[in-house]
Amino acid sequence: MTSHQNTQTMKPATAAKKLGVYLEATPAEFREGVVSRAELNALQADPPQWLLELRRDGPHPRPVVAQKLGVSIAGLARGGVTEALTTEQIEALKAEQPEWLQKERATQAEVRKEAARLKERDAQRSDRSS
Repeated sequence: MTSHQNTQTMKPATAAKKLGVYLEATPAEFREGVVSRAELNALQADPPQWLLELRRDGPHPRPVVAQKLGVSIAGLARGGVTEALTTEQIEALKAEQPEWLQKERATQAEVRKEAARLKERDAQRSDRSS
């Protein structure tokens, strides 16, 4: 009896998430098929032109938009941003600095500061117990 290796595949939505791109903006052949682990690795190692353009110009999925704006995904929703945005739209928001964006950036900075404080506290506790 010989064993054969099953090819691990994923849905296009999962592959798009791993690639950091907005699924609806990908080519039809990408959205309509399945993506093997080898294909995903090949896309990451040597991105085709459509992937390079999507990563550069968008539209970007919400996690990427949030990261580029320096806010949380929930902060995007509170600011009324529910759709994918292009790089140009993100840059316009950065330049405009609407009140919600300023508030959410401040909130995110506080969250990061608190996380760093807790990490430092836990590191000190761990040092004392050693």
